[in-house]
Amino acid sequence: MKFKHLLITASVLGALGAALPSFAADAKAQASVVVIRAGKLVDVVAGTVLKDQTIVITGERITSVGPSASARVPGGAQVIDLSSQTVLPGLIDTHTHLTANAYLGGYNALGVSDTRAALYGVRSARKTLEAGFTSVRNVGAGGFGDVALRDAIDEGDFIGPRMRTAGYAIGIQGGHCDENLLPPDMKITGRGVADGPWEARAKVREMAKYGADVIKICASGGVLSKGDEPGAQQYTLEEMQAIVGEAHKLGRKVAAHAHGASSIRDAILAGVDSVEHASLIDDEGIRLAREKGTYLVMDIYNDDFILQEGEKAGMLPESIAKEKVIGQLQRDNFRKAFTGGAKMAFGSDSGVYPHGDNARQFAYMIKYGMTSMQAIQAATINAADLLGWKDRVGSISAGKFADIIAVKGDPAENAAELTKVSFVMKGGEVIRR
Repeated sequence: MKFKHLLITASVLGALGAALPSFAADAKAQASVVVIRAGKLVDVVAGTVLKDQTIVITGERITSVGPSASARVPGGAQVIDLSSQTVLPGLIDTHTHLTANAYLGGYNALGVSDTRAALYGVRSARKTLEAGFTSVRNVGAGGFGDVALRDAIDEGDFIGPRMRTAGYAIGIQGGHCDENLLPPDMKITGRGVADGPWEARAKVREMAKYGADVIKICASGGVLSKGDEPGAQQYTLEEMQAIVGEAHKLGRKVAAHAHGASSIRDAILAGVDSVEHASLIDDEGIRLAREKGTYLVMDIYNDDFILQEGEKAGMLPESIAKEKVIGQLQRDNFRKAFTGGAKMAFGSDSGVYPHGDNARQFAYMIKYGMTSMQAIQAATINAADLLGWKDRVGSISAGKFADIIAVKGDPAENAAELTKVSFVMKGGEVIRR
């Protein structure tokens, strides 16, 4: 009889155990419905600001968006009142280096291991997300630290933005993407170095093998590298065509670091998806970018940090001298490229300056030709398109991830408001409030 009672008890407990996950799932589903009341909402697709809107979120995704007067709010939903604020889609920075420390430039960076840099990335990712940038494209990191960071964020180990990652930037021996600070007897060559079309193809395959979402190449010299000139072309057209062909075959987009006019021209002709920096772009480059639909990603804020703080951060004197020559030219050419009809996406080169200050660039984009709305669009719908994520992020629309930020003022009138983000949500989870 006692054994029979035990069987009955076990049967009842088994039935309850089978039912509990269903009850828990139902409770979780109900709890995951969130409603945001927005006093103003920036519709980046239409380029307008809407008043008194309601956003309904289920789990990670936006379910509906519309006027509050006609909104249907699910019973039991959590309501977040942002009726006194302006709500926008999460911002996107398409040129970051999250594992870099802005205060360790030049020879100071040689003491930083790949592991330590990855740990810098954990802190930088959080600062970037809390600043309202819910997605980034990280265009270069040692030790595949950006790939590891992306995966750790995706798995919930750390807080950070959605990431597209490049692994090592690919370039020629002795070029901007090589390691040029050490003496020849140490025989150190950067992991991303590849000379010639077939070596370059192999390097693309290596980056893809180890988790790169995007391929970053150095088509020209750079500002912060030793012994080269920003305007000097490094990769040939043939080499870039091989890289782009291999990358696109493997489903990866290509971002080309290119300051000089000839390197910009050949990168566009080779079919890259974006040109980074584009400091010395000429009329031909602007025309080609417009005709080919190539995005320009021009980092026109960090000149301030390099000139004001670069020496203290350990940047080489030659790097600061190069920036003095190229910084204002890049800003002037930003205006020319934008008015010339080239597509622009927001990219700040964070890591050259402190992470979390990304939004300071908006003021310069406006100073050099854009309206506040156009600058916001560069950091939302345009950037999402460049990342290949226009179906996921970049606007507050039904079906997209609930990546949402808010500010107290109206950023469509004054983009400086974006440096004072008061609310951040990523995938339906409140990060900052």
